[in-house]
Amino acid sequence: MSADAAEKETADKMAARGLKGVVAADSKICDVDGDIGKLIYRGYDIDDLAVNSTFEEVAYLLFQGELPSKEQLADFSATLAKHRAIEPELMAFLKGMPRNTPPMTALRSAVSVSAHYDPLAEDSSPQANFEKSIRMTAEMGSLVAAIRRIRDGQEPIQPKPELSHAANFMYMLNGKVPSADAEKAMDLILILHAEHGLNASTFAARVIAATLSDMHSAITGAIGALKGPLHGGANTEVLKTLMEVGSVDRVASYVEETRAKKGKFMGFGHAVYKVEDPRAKHLKELSRRLGIETGEPKWYDMSIKMEECVKAAINKNCNVDFYSASLQHYMGIPGDLFTAVFAASRIVGWCAHVIEQISDNKIIRPSSNYIGPAERKYPA
Repeated sequence: MSADAAEKETADKMAARGLKGVVAADSKICDVDGDIGKLIYRGYDIDDLAVNSTFEEVAYLLFQGELPSKEQLADFSATLAKHRAIEPELMAFLKGMPRNTPPMTALRSAVSVSAHYDPLAEDSSPQANFEKSIRMTAEMGSLVAAIRRIRDGQEPIQPKPELSHAANFMYMLNGKVPSADAEKAMDLILILHAEHGLNASTFAARVIAATLSDMHSAITGAIGALKGPLHGGANTEVLKTLMEVGSVDRVASYVEETRAKKGKFMGFGHAVYKVEDPRAKHLKELSRRLGIETGEPKWYDMSIKMEECVKAAINKNCNVDFYSASLQHYMGIPGDLFTAVFAASRIVGWCAHVIEQISDNKIIRPSSNYIGPAERKYPA
């Protein structure tokens, strides 16, 4: 073999670290174009969905492929409302966990245990998976809210069937019906985080589903992947930064000091988007409005100043996590719960991908390059 041929063979066999650039699936669910900053759900631009739709409509779209009619939306919303209450046995399990259990650890365990109380848990037919997707979407917000309240020594709150999914989530978290802007903020958070292609947690769910395991196992695995700080949790770090800085007049010096230490600016840049994250601007305006409503505009003002300074320093745009930090803080959600709120939204995308994977399944089994020792004899 010539030197050129050997070099080409070596290059062909090199592993794509992190599978970057590798196309692992054909999907009809979502298109993420990082070069031009486009995010498309089933053909609909995220800007149109953020302005015109509700989370219930987006969930139906991702599950079924089309926006619902008025009648379909009413039926879908009623079914979600029907399944929001947590089974007594599952609630007892939540209450039996140590108080200091991290929210994502508690959520991962709760979703796994919930399979025992789902009559369709082992049925992987298309209709059963659709029904389980609705049930898990309905219950996920309730689980997150219950985990928060139990940890805080409070009794979990039962959902109100007349409230929207977003308003119910806020009501069960905080014990009061949210304002119109707070409800809209939660609805937007749920819409904007619902789906994002083959991210780490969604890919994990598809790998598990491809073995023909059950949906609860796939979603439990997805939560495990989202729990990792390199996937979920950036907005938690953004809030920590805002709390550390403390005031608008300290932002510029913080940015200078962080850059001098070659530190990282959480909430800026993105693994996919080379331009502005198309989701970020929708949360920015609601952060401003809730800052005024709560009488604490400084967190929004600090965010504005930090965006300006970081952009000037490193020429990176903020991503969806950046303004969701101040926004969720205004909504009364503690920072260590942000990733669990993310899960209460992304459950829709995870379920949609599990359904799609099973509909035309092939087990996901990539190869690896062996780079260990050459074959050798066992010592005598």
